[in-house]
Amino acid sequence: MKAAIITVAGVSSRFNEGIPEEHKALKSIYWENDCKDTLLYHLLQKCSCADFIVVVGGYKFDALQEYCKSLESELKGKMLLVYNEHFSDLGSGYSLYLGLKAVFDKGAEEVLFVEGDLDIDEPSFNRVAHAKGNVLTYNYLPIYTNKAVVLYKDIKDNYRYAFNSDHGYLKIESPFSCILNSGQVWKFTEMDKLKKANERFFEENRVGTNLNIIQNYLDDNTRCDIIGLKRWTNCNTREDFKQIRSFWEEE
Repeated sequence: MKAAIITVAGVSSRFNEGIPEEHKALKSIYWENDCKDTLLYHLLQKCSCADFIVVVGGYKFDALQEYCKSLESELKGKMLLVYNEHFSDLGSGYSLYLGLKAVFDKGAEEVLFVEGDLDIDEPSFNRVAHAKGNVLTYNYLPIYTNKAVVLYKDIKDNYRYAFNSDHGYLKIESPFSCILNSGQVWKFTEMDKLKKANERFFEENRVGTNLNIIQNYLDDNTRCDIIGLKRWTNCNTREDFKQIRSFWEEE
């Protein structure tokens, strides 16, 4: 059984910067001209190859529920909403932890995970979704530490992640042979290892990011293919959204 997880729980602070409280929005369901031109809708469409899709929300969860309810007939019962009550006091790792628990309960045999503030070209996304084994991804943009997650290969030829959650300078402590801009989309096919990685996160570092769970998984002698994403945009601001919408209009 194939599962997908999309996490959209964050408070969208940069997206809502300078916006009056009554006009602040959950960026994954923000739209301007067409209610289906949202980050979440486009990701749901790309994840439609999965048997079920878990969406983990938190901030403005009522609005998320209302939006997802409007898509019920189109998604044919595939979508499960999960509420992360710690969306404001724990990191992104807790959203992935909850999403994984939900897909394990449904008997998932492979899991596709994507962060909910991304826009990715469909051919690249499909390469990840239909790959046979574990997948890590990267994009082709320059690495600026105020917005990038770094994926690098260390001296032992293992992949590792580095990220500054304060969006400041980043220091990599070990020598590396390769450094990439992470695409923040993953595929996991070894469920026993993934369950162990998720449990370890909860026991040791539940305040961390989703990268903590993924690194636990990689550290368990896990081999992965790596796929480049041709078009990749991380939607941090409303200007980013306008750029993404222009891509949709061209498709």
